[in-house]
Amino acid sequence: MTAGRTLGKEIAEYGLRLIYGGGTKGIMGAVASGVLSAGGQVTGIIPEFLIDMEATRHSLGQLNELIVTPDMHARKHMMFERSDAFVALPGGIGTLEEIVEIMTWAQLARHEKPMVFANINGFWDPMMELLKHMTDEGFIHTAHRVQPLVIDNIADIVPAIMAQAAEIAADRGGEDEVLSKM
Repeated sequence: MTAGRTLGKEIAEYGLRLIYGGGTKGIMGAVASGVLSAGGQVTGIIPEFLIDMEATRHSLGQLNELIVTPDMHARKHMMFERSDAFVALPGGIGTLEEIVEIMTWAQLARHEKPMVFANINGFWDPMMELLKHMTDEGFIHTAHRVQPLVIDNIADIVPAIMAQAAEIAADRGGEDEVLSKM
């Protein structure tokens, strides 16, 4: 929870907008709370059926923007379209599924957006070992496209994303705006 709030404050301090799954409970809620408490902007994207499970209607009213989708597919697609980078904090099956889908889309050349595993207390170490194993066994054919950043220290996440986004922009000929949101 502390890591989530700290990441949220960092996002706000860099002037970035948080685009996230809309939950106001747990670590997702902590990130949003951190952004809002530091004066930042938050867009929550949540399917109708999850509102009462992952959020409270009162807390959703504190977000700068709330988008309610009909289902998870629309939520994930909209989050992907509106985000410039992706961060996976420690989480469960939903977190795993979402970051794996983002990596799959990178492998399929659908994006080059920075992807980060916030490896708090080594949480994602088994996942990194699995990805290495899959690559070594030849199942990740375009491993050069699937190179998420693995960052142990929360304070290093936003600067690393900004640096990678600047590299990507430079490779494309130097776009004016590197990142506007996460």
